[in-house]
Amino acid sequence: MKTGRAKDCALSVILPTYNEKDNIVPLIQDILRNTPPGTEVIVVDDDSPDGTWRLVERLARRTKNIRLLRRTEERGLTSALRDGVNLSRGRVCVWMDSDLSMPPEIIPALLAKLKGGLDLAVGSRYLPGGGVEIITGGHDSLTAYLFSLALNRYLRLILGSWFTDWTSGFIAVRREVLERVPLRGGYGDYFIDLVYRSKKLGFKPGEIPYLCRARRAGKGKTFVHVIDFLKKGWKYFILPLRLRLTKINRTR
Repeated sequence: MKTGRAKDCALSVILPTYNEKDNIVPLIQDILRNTPPGTEVIVVDDDSPDGTWRLVERLARRTKNIRLLRRTEERGLTSALRDGVNLSRGRVCVWMDSDLSMPPEIIPALLAKLKGGLDLAVGSRYLPGGGVEIITGGHDSLTAYLFSLALNRYLRLILGSWFTDWTSGFIAVRREVLERVPLRGGYGDYFIDLVYRSKKLGFKPGEIPYLCRARRAGKGKTFVHVIDFLKKGWKYFILPLRLRLTKINRTR
């Protein structure tokens, strides 16, 4: 994955956004409080109707190292992350959801895992000590949790129990990995592909537990409705079978 970086920095945090005006500013501020000086924050916004990108523009005028990529034509989670990686300068990239469900306080622990020898460090909801917050009466969060729980059990059955949260989406990863394993896929299936292929190529993935908070406001890129599952969810079931049947030569 070519980046064309002008100047390296230690860490880039990439935030894909769509209608996150109530969440994005406090999230960025929290990220900057929990990351080393010089960290760049890249927001890739799919032209949010609620004006998320405008808030990021204003914040970037008065805060160093905040960068905005507003996409007016292309859409989608995987392509947003790919564009963010291509724009980034960090030797390590972190990305996470932009709805405040993934706590930035976990980022230092993810980075510590990389310093300890891992190439990919992932926040897991399913390791002991992790979990998912469910708002009472919150149909969307409950639906998403039940789907994720069932899907991850299936993925562990097919791909191996050495990894617990195949659909996490909360990760710190060395640039070397992203150059060897470009992000591919249409939605959250990219994450399954990234973790599995990275390990097969000789990189070292690992996990730490975290508590995934319930979304408080806005509508993100992760699908939670049955109709969305019917449209996109089949990819999550086909991909692991295809990965198991594809020979990946270890070169590291």
